[in-house]
Amino acid sequence: MEFNLIQKITIWALPVLFAITAHEAAHAYAAKKFGDPTAYLLGRVTFNPLKHIDPIGTILLPLIFLILPGGFLFGWAKPVPVDFGRLNNPKRDMLWVAAAGPAANLVMAILWGLLFKLAEGLDGSSFQLPLAYMSQAGISINVVLMVLNLIPVPPLDGGRILLSILPHHLAAKLALIEPYGLFILIGLMATGLLNGIMSPFIAMAYRLIHFVV
Repeated sequence: MEFNLIQKITIWALPVLFAITAHEAAHAYAAKKFGDPTAYLLGRVTFNPLKHIDPIGTILLPLIFLILPGGFLFGWAKPVPVDFGRLNNPKRDMLWVAAAGPAANLVMAILWGLLFKLAEGLDGSSFQLPLAYMSQAGISINVVLMVLNLIPVPPLDGGRILLSILPHHLAAKLALIEPYGLFILIGLMATGLLNGIMSPFIAMAYRLIHFVV
């Protein structure tokens, strides 16, 4: 079914806001849990989207992607500030702080999956189709955010996780990539390689959600 722009915004707005908010709030919570209260003191351990919205990454860019053909949606929120030096064990705890965001997106995707199941049972209800479409959008944006952020290139979460796991001498070499991480990501996107990298993992995530719900 083809949707106009207003319909797309209606379907995607809440799933995108919840996905990005949950991701960043989870980072902030994990950082506090492991010793760094920086984000907590800034009020970032919250599901209030106003605390996490980035005007470009959360609003403008997703809106542009909704207008463009292709069905791919991309965006980000204000990064949660983490002072890794204040963590109880910086190298070890970096893993848990980084993994918290993608983990939150997995939980959100499962919750949207449950809502989709609920929508399937609302035969004849006027809420059935809107809830079903919104649930599908919620699953999609959370799965994409989870898989994208787990790509092992710093400063993405997957890069942080890899930095935590690698021996110090290898982690130091990988850390040198961080200033160029965004350009690497843009390059992968522009060449179409990003879709090829992400697609099998997205398919795995969908199978997992289908199995759970």
